Amino acid sequence: MPHAPRRLALALALMVATSGAFAGDREDVRAGEAVRVVEQIQSIPESAIPDRLLDEAKAIVVVPDTIKAGFVFGGRRGLGLMSVKTADGTWSNPVFVKLAGASFGLQAGVQSADVILVFRSERGLDSIVNGKVTLGADAGVAAGPVGRNAAAATDGQLKAEIWSWSRARGLFAGIALDGAVLSIDNGANSSTYGNAVTPRAVFEGRAPQAPSAAIVAFRDALEEATASARQARGGTPAPVVPAADPGAASVQPLYSDNPATTTPLDAAPVQPVKP
Repeated sequence: MPHAPRRLALALALMVATSGAFAGDREDVRAGEAVRVVEQIQSIPESAIPDRLLDEAKAIVVVPDTIKAGFVFGGRRGLGLMSVKTADGTWSNPVFVKLAGASFGLQAGVQSADVILVFRSERGLDSIVNGKVTLGADAGVAAGPVGRNAAAATDGQLKAEIWSWSRARGLFAGIALDGAVLSIDNGANSSTYGNAVTPRAVFEGRAPQAPSAAIVAFRDALEEATASARQARGGTPAPVVPAADPGAASVQPLYSDNPATTTPLDAAPVQPVKP
């Protein structure tokens, strides 16, 4: 009997460790599916995120396999990832988010769809970082442009705070998500980055734990897509300045706004030459 409490404690510890491993596996699967969605939408010119929109985005949310079901009354639910654009123009490590919403009308059946949200406003971004945002109420959301409309949108004014795309079958298409609630998945974030971690800590690289390679791959996929968009818009990477050779002469360029000047010879004092 004295061994029973010890065995029980060991069993509980094993269950906790196992559940943590499973939780980490679940998050890695979610990240892998999000990478798939990013690569697929960018590989289809007819439905890719417009270059300007991707280049100027403040944040991106990818929710793979969002389930929409209902019979008159319906609902939508999905689990995804979200990254924000940092001050230096790169993408942050992602946090995990949840998308949920209700609907009413003539509907029946079950449907699974991949959803992408592109934030262009700091206001909507601040709301989700602080807990949750209701699309269409806390932040304006519009169906993302595709095809010819996407090309036109890159030259026009993209005024919506959030643009959204969805793909149930075939190509991605713009979708209206008014009323859907986007919130932080604190449980998944704790499993990935450490207990009580905040979204802001993750975005700023201050999380107690480093993310797995599968989760970093989502950030890398966004970096690659954004670099391609920036190049397509005519942007060029910053020039690489080679390290100076200590033994080489230093040459300063002459700029047109600071031209060289000369002093006439007759204006300078002349010293007599002694015999």
